[in-house]
Amino acid sequence: MSKDNLRLGSSGEDAAAKFLSGKGYKILSKNYKSKVGEIDIVARDKDTLVFVEVKTRSSGLFGEPAEAVVLRKIRQLSKAALVFLKENNLLDSKARFDVVSVSCSKDIGTKIDLIKNAFELDSNFTY
Repeated sequence: MSKDNLRLGSSGEDAAAKFLSGKGYKILSKNYKSKVGEIDIVARDKDTLVFVEVKTRSSGLFGEPAEAVVLRKIRQLSKAALVFLKENNLLDSKARFDVVSVSCSKDIGTKIDLIKNAFELDSNFTY
């Protein structure tokens, strides 16, 4: 991944965290890494633990940012979320997966969309 892409992704994650905080989410962790994958943001929304995938694009050339959250990514996020829940003794907690889509362009500036409960944990995964 190029330095420009890394910078864009990092700025998108920062914008998403600020956006979520403004909506009342409490940010618990950014860039949580485990042996099975990474979760961009782990937050709490009232009584629910939220695993957030952030997708940032600088143009619509390759579609909307959220369209990049494909089955392979969902599986990776599901596995990483289970590791996080297990490591933190939170397997009985309410949890969900949200996607934050960040579009940055000179024409429109920064546009942020939140998709709450974007997908569910695949029932085939157990820990």
